[in-house]
This record gives sequence, structure tokens and C-alpha cells, in this order.
Amino acid sequence: MLSRDELREHLVQTRIAGDVATSRENNLDHYSSLANGDPYYALGLTFDQPWAYRDILALMAKSAGVVADPDHRWGQDTIDPDRTIDAIDAMAGRIAAALSEPRPRILLATGHPTGLLTVHLSLASLCVARGALLLTPAEGWTYTGAGFGRPRRIRYLQDVAMLDDKGNLVHTHDADPMRHMLDELDGDLPDLVIADHGWAGAAGDAGVPTVAFADCNDPGLFVGEAEGKLDVVVPLDDNVLPRYYAPLIDRLVTEVSRAL
Repeated sequence: MLSRDELREHLVQTRIAGDVATSRENNLDHYSSLANGDPYYALGLTFDQPWAYRDILALMAKSAGVVADPDHRWGQDTIDPDRTIDAIDAMAGRIAAALSEPRPRILLATGHPTGLLTVHLSLASLCVARGALLLTPAEGWTYTGAGFGRPRRIRYLQDVAMLDDKGNLVHTHDADPMRHMLDELDGDLPDLVIADHGWAGAAGDAGVPTVAFADCNDPGLFVGEAEGKLDVVVPLDDNVLPRYYAPLIDRLVTEVSRAL
């Protein structure tokens, strides 16, 4: 496993953190949309209080390390790599706590099959090796929605849920698939959900213990964490080359094993 300093350097070099690819304009547009009540940016969550734009920006500066200055409106934005590492360690502790129970029931899902899938697959393997039961509800469930043409379907790869559209794994922010999965479980809910995007938001909103990965333009999950609906949210660029996540995965797996 890389040392903390080595991992920090790797995160910055690969732009998982540090100067990330997501633009400042994109971030602020998403924060404004969430503040204006657009449910797309809530990622399946409902909130206990209104969140003003400036409060969301302040939260994102605290939780993810974006630039705090509201007058910085264009160009580069950032994720603090130390916040990423701290959240990785916190996530590892939460996963270890779940795995310390007899035969825990865990559900994994990703809306980023071109990026974060490799992280989820590694965590799925770890959970199985530690005696967990991975849940796979609603496999094959199909739905249609605004903004996409062909129907989308829940598909599992090594017990990690994602969506396809008859041949292609697709990126999604949708919360409806997770809501349907939890409905199918009929109250027999998971002990832990490991997810991102709307998969994580819908689980946290349903009261399921949830840990998540989120980019700096996904403020809804960080607001959910601030309100106690998600246990841990790891800030990171969620769609770099899959191999770049290897040291992050190594730290997660090592820290989970160390905590057990």
C-alpha cells in the first residue's frame, strides 16, 4: 500500500483529486440547480431543510475542497486530496463495521460503469471473502425515463448493480432503479449499501446505511451526508481511467482488513 504522501501525490497526478477535470462553471451550475430545487441534482434524496446556493458552496468547500471563494466563477476547480484520503479511511471503517457482523447483507451499485465499476468490483470481492451476502434484487427490471431513448435495465456484474440499454452499460444519475430494488426487498433492507449517484441517494433517503463516492459536481450526496442520511461520501473524480483507482482500492481494502 502507498503511504499517505504517496497516495496524495498519485491522486493529484491522475486528477482523481487536486486540479480535477470538472470545471468551476459546471460545479456552480449544479450547486445553483440543487439550491433551486431541481430533483435531478438531489440524486434521490429529500432534505430536512432548504439549502441556499452559498450554503451548498460552503459545504462543498468543507467536504470536498472546492474553491470556497464565491467570486471564483470560471476555470479550474479542485478536490482536496487529503479530504479524499480521510473519507476513504472513514468508508473503510464503516465497511469493516458491517463486515464484523455475522453474514451481513450488502448491496453494491454504480452509475459509473466506465470509471468506478472497478472500485465496486474490488469491494464486492472483499465483502464476499469476508462472509457477506451480496444482494441482487430486481435483476432485469426495465424502465424508461426522460432524457434517454431506449429502455434501461438493471444488470449485475459480479453482484454489482448497474444499468444497460440492450448491450451498453450506461452512466446514470437516476434514483428509480434503487428505489425499485429496495421495494422488491419488501422491508428486508441491506445492512449496508456501497454506491454512487442516485443509487446511493435513494438508499440513504430510505434509511439504509450507505457509503458513497461522489464528484465535486454531485452536491446532493454531500448535502445528504451533512444531514446524516449518508454515512460517508468520498470526494473524487468519478470517471478517470479505471486503472488509476488501483492505489485507492488498495488503501480501502487494506484499511478494511486492518479494522476487522
